Amino acid sequence: MNELDARADRAQRAARDGGAVARRAFRTGVAVETKSGKTDVVTQADRDAQRRVVDRIRGAFPDDPIVGEEADELKSVPESGPAWVVDPIDGTNNFVRNVPIWATAVAAVRDGEPLAAANYLPALGDCYAADDETAYRNGEEISVSQRDDPETCTVCPTFWWDYDDRDEYAAAARAIVTRFGDLRRYGSMQVVLSYVADGSLDGVITNKRANPWDSVAGVHLIRTAGGTVTDLDGNEWRHDSEGLVASNGRVHDVVLEAAREIDGR
Repeated sequence: MNELDARADRAQRAARDGGAVARRAFRTGVAVETKSGKTDVVTQADRDAQRRVVDRIRGAFPDDPIVGEEADELKSVPESGPAWVVDPIDGTNNFVRNVPIWATAVAAVRDGEPLAAANYLPALGDCYAADDETAYRNGEEISVSQRDDPETCTVCPTFWWDYDDRDEYAAAARAIVTRFGDLRRYGSMQVVLSYVADGSLDGVITNKRANPWDSVAGVHLIRTAGGTVTDLDGNEWRHDSEGLVASNGRVHDVVLEAAREIDGR
């Protein structure tokens, strides 16, 4: 197994192992804490799952830096060398409400660019994974949708807006419902990015800068599945980009137009 294959394999194993830890705590009445705001929640399951993911990564790549949402891991992606980006439970608000839509996300990056990724949805039994060429769901190759008529497409506003920015959330919903066939919101950025990768959704928009642990793995899935991910200027998305606009590629111009309308660009 070459190094890239080893990293892809380790990403999936770490996501599955961390997700299994979180799954055992799901719907067991875990205590809920808040961080920066009333809807920014965390549980012991988040910490335990991240610890398991980190242990699995360091078991094979002990010297690699790890970017993670919880604990004392790095909070930004290194611009050079190998690294890992981890979210133990993306969608903790769903998790604590007993909603099964959440994911354990792991991405391997080098020089700031993703090489491999895995998003494991333990409560739903789905594992999305990608190496440097192909994306899979439960071992079967996936691709983005082929829809090219916006009125048949479903688009999701993602990455939650703070209370002071709820006018932007309303603008995002308006921009979607006036252009596309329907709107969905699932409450987990990594899940909805996975759904663009397998064609369940046709686009995802936010004008906010997404945390790397919420986004890097899913972006890699979409790209390897044939989709397009840009910033608000239409440039290729990076982990430090302003805004995130993802689509099947065929309707990207319209999805980008909707994202730009959020804050009147």
